[in-house]
Amino acid sequence: MKRFVRGDIDGFFALGLDNLVMLILMSNLCQGFLGFSPELFFGTILPASAVGLAIGNVYYWRQALRLAERENRHDVCALPYGTSILTIIAFVFLAMFPAQQMALAEGLSKEEADLVAWRAGLLACFGSGLIEFFGSFIVYKLRDFTPRAALLSTLAGIGFAFIALDFVFRSYAFPLIGLTTLGLTIIVYYGGVRLKFGLPAGLVTLFLGTAIAWGLFYAGEPSVVAKTPFQTSALGLYIPLPIVGDLWAAFEMAPRLLPVLAPLGIIHLVLSLQIIESADAAGDRYPARSSLAMNGLGTVGAALFGSPFPTSLYIGHPGWKALGARAGYSVLNALFIGAVCLSGTASILFYFIPIEAGMAILIWIGVSMMSQAFEVTQKKHVPAVVFGIIPVVGAYGALILKHGLATAGTVAQTSFFNETVLRVMEKSRTFFGTGAFAIEQGYVYTSLILSAATVFVIEKKFHYAALWFLAAAIGSATGLMHQYELAFADSVSKLDIDLNQWFWSYLTISALLWATPLITTEKQPEHLL
Repeated sequence: MKRFVRGDIDGFFALGLDNLVMLILMSNLCQGFLGFSPELFFGTILPASAVGLAIGNVYYWRQALRLAERENRHDVCALPYGTSILTIIAFVFLAMFPAQQMALAEGLSKEEADLVAWRAGLLACFGSGLIEFFGSFIVYKLRDFTPRAALLSTLAGIGFAFIALDFVFRSYAFPLIGLTTLGLTIIVYYGGVRLKFGLPAGLVTLFLGTAIAWGLFYAGEPSVVAKTPFQTSALGLYIPLPIVGDLWAAFEMAPRLLPVLAPLGIIHLVLSLQIIESADAAGDRYPARSSLAMNGLGTVGAALFGSPFPTSLYIGHPGWKALGARAGYSVLNALFIGAVCLSGTASILFYFIPIEAGMAILIWIGVSMMSQAFEVTQKKHVPAVVFGIIPVVGAYGALILKHGLATAGTVAQTSFFNETVLRVMEKSRTFFGTGAFAIEQGYVYTSLILSAATVFVIEKKFHYAALWFLAAAIGSATGLMHQYELAFADSVSKLDIDLNQWFWSYLTISALLWATPLITTEKQPEHLL
């Protein structure tokens, strides 16, 4: 097989566009939501991301060529690889933002709090890479005791709430951009049609959204584009350098971060395995262990050079193969991302292409994540998927509540994060904020446990379900789940040994499940009644 073929150009546009949208999202969250300085983002985070992408893209390029040579084939497609939207969203909202808010509540300056937040992301990224690497040797065992519905429901919830729903709100805030591009995305991706002349749908969507945004700007209408002239200060040559000292300093946050983020790492690992199985079904049989291990090493490499965002195998290998992509598109992606990240020219793209121009693609990704959970799950396990989604949506509701309280507090120049405000809200029976904040803490655990336990109840394996609820009781008693305390402008998890009401509730359910075979009888099918 040739190192590069014509189809690699089409594959590169599709993969490069996905990675470009991820970079725009990273910029929007890091520089916009978290308020990181351009020096930190352009000087450290982006170059480190390029390192992680280069490690994997080059490896999977060579892996595809070796497979083609070994099997004497000309149609082998390399595994698609880039930065995962799942971990970008999760690490910002689960690790970096809480760490930043805690640091500010403790009196640190904004610059110092940003450093804490970045280091929290580094540790989460490094830990995720280690889970992926070492998990590659035992991943099949993980799938034995954790039902697929439980693993996918957490992904479905994150895709629905933190990705799709969040950007749908933004689409309706800027309808000319958001709804127009969303309509085109629905037509192409769900209508079973392709654009003429072989134009990549994602590229056209991005171009259309950008054109509308700038058209509104020049027409004097409200728009999302930058109102200030483009600054060239971010342009330059950025050499990735190891940041071992910062990563080492981040390990003091390990007791709080790793227990919360470990389930995401495991889910990410199993999802990567499913992607490799998908490639196998498309005719490209790659060794799972080495493919997963290299994915983990790419993430570790990114963290060692300063990126808080893991690399990932991408869903949709059969789609890239259908485009005619083979091996070369992978290395083309590494060269493109490396060029824009190491030269600072990514700043030009971020300036001229607003995140709103590409949010229809992100909505499609979120919807796809949720759809997959229902498509590949047995029909009788669908209730388990729904139960797994509820805690994630609850956590998103808590985030909305926190934004509302923080904004009101800013206007009133005080803090509304106190029990009095929450109790007044509950007395009016409008919203139970204490419940929202409780479910927010460790919601990934809660999602996994509720879904897994429901699957085992459906299968009448009540003792297995009891063990999952026993795990929930332990998590509640140790602070991995539900325990929280109110800071000046946030609710934060509280790691503490406390035999609270959540603990006793889960323990009671566990005991009830353990006794279920003794106190119940088999329900007869309706046709026998």
